[in-house]
Amino acid sequence: MYAAKQTSVSASIPRAMQQAPAPAISLTGAQQNELLRALSREELLDLFVHLDLVPLEAGKRLFDTGDLMEFAYFPTNAIVSLQYVSEDGGAAEVAVVGREGVVGVSMYENERANCCAVVQTAGYGYRIKSAVLRQAFFGGGALAQQLMRHTSALFAQLAQTVAGVRHGSIEQRLCRWLLERLDRSLSNELKVTQEMIANMLGVRRESITCCAGKLQEEGLIEYRRGTVVILDRHGMERRAGGCYSPS
Repeated sequence: MYAAKQTSVSASIPRAMQQAPAPAISLTGAQQNELLRALSREELLDLFVHLDLVPLEAGKRLFDTGDLMEFAYFPTNAIVSLQYVSEDGGAAEVAVVGREGVVGVSMYENERANCCAVVQTAGYGYRIKSAVLRQAFFGGGALAQQLMRHTSALFAQLAQTVAGVRHGSIEQRLCRWLLERLDRSLSNELKVTQEMIANMLGVRRESITCCAGKLQEEGLIEYRRGTVVILDRHGMERRAGGCYSPS
């Protein structure tokens, strides 16, 4: 009776995702997203009939600045970066969302995106039409509370990003950036590159190389091409200082 739809896995999905079996559509699967898990069974069932399980490939743009907000996404194991893009094409990350939240919430009809959303870590998520989610929000209940709480958390994250740019060192900002991914990852191994980090933080790649080298020398991380393994979370938190507070 309650059946979400599953979108076919595209041939463009990374090899690692193709080798792993696609997750099954289920209430339990949807509850891998913490926001959906916080709903009552009745509320989740009401939403479940409108959910599509979709693959989220690394690099996929869920929407761009100025796009109509047609869909919202509840990541289960993917990580999505919210970015501000300047007129000259430069991008800077303003927030990151994983299994704790939702991307693409639209509170009024014909709302357009004020940032772009790009998948940074491949995985899956549940997609819903923004109009359906909006209607459910105005119905009140736990969903409305969770969406408002998540929006508040995004504002807090944005404020911390701005403060870090103004007052934090590059090393502190790097530690915070990695910890934010760790908070949303299922393991301590992060698939990231120095170039990606430098672009998101708006700094030179050489600066990231230098800071990452110091962190590795001190045993906080292990870095190899395209992968960062967090070895000492508490040590990373100490190095991040006031630039980071747990989600």
